[in-house]
Amino acid sequence: MSTHLEDAAQPEEPPPHPEPVPVPVRVRGISEEQRSAQEQWEAVEDIQSVLLGSSAGPAVLISFNEALQFFQTADLSESRKKIQATVRRQGLAALLHFLFGPPRLQQQLQGERDLALAIAQCALDDSEAVHMRILQTIYKKLTCSRLGCPRYGTHWEELGFQGADPGTDLRGTGMLSLMQMLYFVMDSQMLPLAREIFRLSQHETQAPDVTPVLLQNFPFCIMSVNITRLVLQALREECLSRECNRRRQVIAVLNELYAAAFLQLYRVWKSQHKTVADSGFLLKELEFSTRKKPKQLLKSLEAYVSRSPTSMADGTRRPSPPSAGGSQAEEEINFTGVCDLQVELEGEARLI
Repeated sequence: MSTHLEDAAQPEEPPPHPEPVPVPVRVRGISEEQRSAQEQWEAVEDIQSVLLGSSAGPAVLISFNEALQFFQTADLSESRKKIQATVRRQGLAALLHFLFGPPRLQQQLQGERDLALAIAQCALDDSEAVHMRILQTIYKKLTCSRLGCPRYGTHWEELGFQGADPGTDLRGTGMLSLMQMLYFVMDSQMLPLAREIFRLSQHETQAPDVTPVLLQNFPFCIMSVNITRLVLQALREECLSRECNRRRQVIAVLNELYAAAFLQLYRVWKSQHKTVADSGFLLKELEFSTRKKPKQLLKSLEAYVSRSPTSMADGTRRPSPPSAGGSQAEEEINFTGVCDLQVELEGEARLI
């Protein structure tokens, strides 16, 4: 289950059967810069189709390790200038943390920690092919589509971003949030869980006729970004140092804690019939768990992975895909508050 830095890139999926290249989607109201980026995106697809043949599809999947190797060799000097490795404490708080707080991260692991923090400072860049492949891979793996999609469009809202441009939702987490989504969908043990959570985020639960329809939809990608933010918080507060030191890894621990937190959210959301209105409270609970009980979360994930692939995260059989019926199926839900959580640069990190 662990993701090792030195591992070879995971094998990519075999080329799909020949299918027509989708007609480019033009989105009204986007800026000239966004329109230019979209044209570049489509040009990459055209070039790829010529070089690799129409059966290759418009985008080649990228593994987590391949993407990580890109960031390991990329020039992240500007991003590294912005990172703050640990939370600054002063006075009594600093003394108490020194005497009774968690151990410090081992010296040989601090470079890997700083790499993760630098990736979190990287914005989504339309001119970086690897960034675009990461985005396309997330889309294709979650939707089970063989074809890619336009750089901008309402299809990103269907995945759980707030608008037509996913890059605007990565505040505070940058490319690390997309990297953790990539891990979630490209790890063979995590993909069933990722799709199960995504399926829950997409449908409503139909209650008996005597009661109103209970909507359990939530924006998957926005929730994912917020979980990445909580994991970063725990890292900077040195809550993960003991586990990282034990395993002599940092990024693998971050990825697994991300998946474990998402698993806990999924279980509570599904079993207790939570809705978007409960999201703030659930994220506060997750904040506590990632900071104070990371080992317990990781053990829960380990138990999930050890189960049969036919089992759901809550131990029951996977149901058949829900129908799209329901009079309120098309009702728009405003997911306010959660996407604006902040990571404080100084003092105790907290949710706002």
